[in-house]
Amino acid sequence: MSKKLSGETPDKAPDKRPGREESVYMERDDLISIGRIVGTFSYDGTLKVYPLTDFPERFKKMKKVRLERAGKLQEYTVEWTRPHKELYLLKLQGVDSMEKAGEFKHAQLVIDQDELIPLPEGEYYHFQLEGLKVIDDERGFLGELTEVLGTGANDVYVVKTAQHGEVLIPAIQDVILSVDLAAGEMRVHLLPGLLED
Repeated sequence: MSKKLSGETPDKAPDKRPGREESVYMERDDLISIGRIVGTFSYDGTLKVYPLTDFPERFKKMKKVRLERAGKLQEYTVEWTRPHKELYLLKLQGVDSMEKAGEFKHAQLVIDQDELIPLPEGEYYHFQLEGLKVIDDERGFLGELTEVLGTGANDVYVVKTAQHGEVLIPAIQDVILSVDLAAGEMRVHLLPGLLED
């Protein structure tokens, strides 16, 4: 399946939904976004963070955080964090007013790829799946996996093909045969009706 890491949300291959998100994948290849600052919470400079990860518990342990805003990366010391509804509240050292906190709106909390939470075998982050060559066991090369859509029941892989345009492939065990990140390939068995011949 996959994890978001739109960001840090994984997919397991033998449920064969490869693709987790630790959040939103950043423009820079080495950074993964695990949260986005969506606003301020109080007059003391507390920030509201929308988690972009399947592992929001990581926020509770943070002592330092790197923020990317306006194309610049800066590290801050974390005073405290706590869950708040579907968000997390984050207090940074030196950010002591609502006005100062307002400057951080839309900033991304980012980590290096080596800071990702390890996934069980057969699970992958979304960004690991995007760009894979998709090969059908009967038709051969189909195209490139360009996007992972989370639909609730299972993920759906968007594959851009030369012959059929965009093809939607459900990330289910009957369809996803294997994922080989080293080879950059995903092998599939398309069920009847998934592709118009």
